[in-house]
Amino acid sequence: MILEIAQIDVKPGSEAAFEAGIAKAAPIFQAAEGCRSFALRRSVEKPQRYRLLIEWETLEAHTRDFTGSQAWQDYRAMVSPYFEAPPSVEHTELTLRAF
Repeated sequence: MILEIAQIDVKPGSEAAFEAGIAKAAPIFQAAEGCRSFALRRSVEKPQRYRLLIEWETLEAHTRDFTGSQAWQDYRAMVSPYFEAPPSVEHTELTLRAF
């Protein structure tokens, strides 16, 4: 399992519209091959900063199959107008689970 972490800073005042766009895009991720879960978290200290957390079965499910697809383009059209700058994206693997 791969966890994609996208850090997204949005333009001041566009937080509600960005969150609405992400909510509208949720079905795109639910239908994406290899997508296991999808969550959005907002920073407490920096309210214009979000982290989009998406679990993929494999790295390729995201980077090869989803990114660049029509579904990805539809998602980006819903949310990219609110970006302050391009998102920073990384992929992680679980190495330890603790309480």
